[in-house]
Amino acid sequence: MNSNNLYVIHTGTIIEDDTLTLEQLCNACGAPTDWVISLVDESIIEPHGEEIHTWRFSGDSLVRVRSALSLERDLGVNLPGIALALDLMEELERLRTQMKIKCPV
Repeated sequence: MNSNNLYVIHTGTIIEDDTLTLEQLCNACGAPTDWVISLVDESIIEPHGEEIHTWRFSGDSLVRVRSALSLERDLGVNLPGIALALDLMEELERLRTQMKIKCPV
């Protein structure tokens, strides 16, 4: 994944054929490094790798960080609230998908 192309991703399905470094993730989201590290500390996103310099993030992390930024910026939600809100939003989406499969319109 070319980090120069990350700025054009706004919505849609993330294709998991590559991972992002911490720096690439921060650049793609416009988020400070220390804030993204706080998201890892709160288990809002989970990197692959043991050391910060070896961390790699999935496309799902990109989506979660962007959503977290919106929750903080637009609604003033703190980190524990962001974790809860994102988990609830994902559960709601999972349930909606499940309902579509069981009850197609």
